[in-house]
Amino acid sequence: MTDVLRYTAFSSDPAGGNPAGVVLDASGLDDSDMLAIAAELGYSETAFLTAAPEGLGEAGRAFSIRYFSPKAEVSFCGHATVATAVALGDRIGPGELLFATSVGPVPVTVTEEDGALRATLTSVEPHSVDIAPDDLAEALAALDWPAADLDPALPPRIAYAGARHLVLGAATRERLADLDYDFDRLATLMLRLDLTTLQLAWRESDTVFHVRAPFPVGGVVEDPATGAAAVAFGAYLRELGLVPEESVLTLHQGEDLGRPGVLTVTLRKGDARVRVGGTGTRIPD
Repeated sequence: MTDVLRYTAFSSDPAGGNPAGVVLDASGLDDSDMLAIAAELGYSETAFLTAAPEGLGEAGRAFSIRYFSPKAEVSFCGHATVATAVALGDRIGPGELLFATSVGPVPVTVTEEDGALRATLTSVEPHSVDIAPDDLAEALAALDWPAADLDPALPPRIAYAGARHLVLGAATRERLADLDYDFDRLATLMLRLDLTTLQLAWRESDTVFHVRAPFPVGGVVEDPATGAAAVAFGAYLRELGLVPEESVLTLHQGEDLGRPGVLTVTLRKGDARVRVGGTGTRIPD
């Protein structure tokens, strides 16, 4: 029987953040096994570890990792990476980890702060592209968002830092809170555009944002805390000059779902990659 751990990421409270399944030894599982485990667990993602490729990282602290939603494999998942790193930290202690993902190597630093473990991952190199006007119109129609409810200071773009996310800025916190979308219509558009989630964002201040992430392509209405979207969003903000090149941003996510979490996004001058970190903890059985 496969040992499936349950951890939450981006919160030190098991009832907060985004829960993920973690399988620390998936060496005996094939793709159908992994998908079945993820579907049975029902979390937005479950992470599966196997041995690292030859020559990658420090022995015992480097692994290959794959991510499955209840419906399909996902190229990269930030919250499941954080959850897995915290699970490993519980077993082998804080320190440096290196994960081989389908999009490239992802280093993670695990630290202990006030008795809680915190994991910070470093993304692959990001980029963003424009979205076609017709595709934007279809996204807004699926969300039932009038174009006038968008924040013109956060222009719509598709951002990538391991997975593709459509960034849409909400003009008000009330607009962000009112999320009741057409699941199938949005999923169809996202599959065509190869999007993992939408990153819906409202800017509270220069460095503080509230975000939500519809995830119908994964079979989940909404992701409570989305590390992959957070690093893509951080790259988007820097690329468009909406934040300084060197910044620490705070993203609040999950409040509207009753699972509040906090994601810390760090941008470093001279390094195109983006970091996202947060606490994590095991969810009791």
